[in-house]
Amino acid sequence: MPAKIERINLGFVNCYLIKTDGGFILVDTGIGALRERLARSLDAAGCGGKNLKLIILTHGDIDHSGNCAFLGEKYGAPVAMHAGDSAMVETGDMNADRKVNSRFMRFMQAIMKLTGAAAKMARDFEKFTPDILLADGQRLDAYGLDAKVMHIPGHTDGSIAVLLDSGECICGDTMQNNRSAIIVKHEGDLRRSLDKLSALNLKTVYPGHGKPFAWKGLGA
Repeated sequence: MPAKIERINLGFVNCYLIKTDGGFILVDTGIGALRERLARSLDAAGCGGKNLKLIILTHGDIDHSGNCAFLGEKYGAPVAMHAGDSAMVETGDMNADRKVNSRFMRFMQAIMKLTGAAAKMARDFEKFTPDILLADGQRLDAYGLDAKVMHIPGHTDGSIAVLLDSGECICGDTMQNNRSAIIVKHEGDLRRSLDKLSALNLKTVYPGHGKPFAWKGLGA
């Protein structure tokens, strides 16, 4: 049976809950300030007890990894991510040395710095060590999901996509619903990652920010 993907909209960032025959897999976790809202959504979906089997991070940024420590303790689910971003969550250093390709994002970063919101998010972040380090091409069948991991660096060194065999792609911040990355660490890596994704027969893209969209190829 094809997996069911539910978008959990936490205002400016998405988490995705995937229902499988054996339980649930959560992709990304939002920021700590919204953890109770996220927990209510998970409980309402039936994730109580041991039904949450795995937490996958598309990358290590605070707005995606901010609730891993909390969820791991509450649900007992292991956290999986690529080794390229593991130092970010283990130290709390989000490697802010990235290029911002959006005037709007530069404005938002300035506002967050001025108001202290960025510093508060960093202070509130609970550091953790991932339980599982995912590799490019790794299958997720052992967790009840017909899918594999694709390493797509560019936004961060350890960015990944979860590629379901049925054509869905959960890609974190590598693509937005305007089909462009906002913050880039390595432009060359990002171009190569987008080329890898564009060569696939995708049906629907589930981005880290904005609504899911039907895949028509880059520039469509």
